[in-house]
Amino acid sequence: MSVLDTFSLDGRVAVVTGSGRGIGEAIAIGLAEAGAKIVLAARRTEEIQAVADKIKDMGGDAIAVTTDVMVLEQVTQLAEAAVAAFGSLDCWISNAGGADDRVARTLIDVPERQWDFQLNLNLKAVWTGAQAAAKVMKDNGGGTIINISSAVAGRASPFNGPYAVAKSGVDNLTQTLSSELARYNIRVNGISPGPIPTEVFKEFLNISDDDVPEMGKKMGIPLGRLGTPEDIAPAAVFLASDASQWMTGETITIKGGHSR
Repeated sequence: MSVLDTFSLDGRVAVVTGSGRGIGEAIAIGLAEAGAKIVLAARRTEEIQAVADKIKDMGGDAIAVTTDVMVLEQVTQLAEAAVAAFGSLDCWISNAGGADDRVARTLIDVPERQWDFQLNLNLKAVWTGAQAAAKVMKDNGGGTIINISSAVAGRASPFNGPYAVAKSGVDNLTQTLSSELARYNIRVNGISPGPIPTEVFKEFLNISDDDVPEMGKKMGIPLGRLGTPEDIAPAAVFLASDASQWMTGETITIKGGHSR
C-alpha cells in the first residue's frame, strides 16, 4: 500500500455534526472526496440537505439527518441512522458548536442560561457524540472519533469565557476518551482551528466580509491571513484515515502561526 493509499476512506461511513456550513461543510465534502459515505447532521435541515446534494453531484453518497446535538436521544438516533443507511459507522466528527446570541460578555456578566447553553453545545454534545459513536464502534472492530476544539482552549479568552472553557474541556475529553477507548481500537483525536471567519466569528467581532482580507495582518498572523474551512478539512481526512493509525489522544492545531 502506498502512502497516498493510506488516506483513502473508500467504503467508510462518517457522521459530521454541524455540517450545514463552514468548517463542518468543508470537512464533510473533504471526507466524501476521500471516498467516505457521509451522514450530515445539524438543526437546519435545508442546509445539510444542500450539502448532501453537493456531495451527490460529486458522485458521492450522503444523507441529511436533522439533529439537535444537545438532545441525547437525537444523538443516539443519529448513530443509528448512519448504520441503518450505510451498514456501519467508522468515523464520528463532533464539529457543531458556537453560541446562540453571539454577545461578548465577561464571565461575571454571563447569564446562567447562556453558560448552560454554551457548555451543552460545545462540550456536553462532544461527550454524548463520542458515547453514541463508541457504543456502535466497539462492537464492530473500532473506528475514529474527531473532536473539533479551538485555539482559544487552554488560555485566557476575555469576553468569550464559556466557549473557551468548553473547548478546554474538549481537549481533555479527547485525551481521556483516547485512553479509555483504545482497547476497542477506537482512536480519538482533535483539531484546534485558529481564527476562521465563520458566521459566528464575524458576528462576535462585528465585522463584515469586506473586513476579512485584512484581518489576518491586523491580528498578527504570520502567514498573513485568516484561515478557511478548507484549511481544516485535510486534517480531518488524515485523522479519519489509516494514515494516522498510530495516533490517538492528540489535538492538531491549525492557526497560521498565530500565537494568541
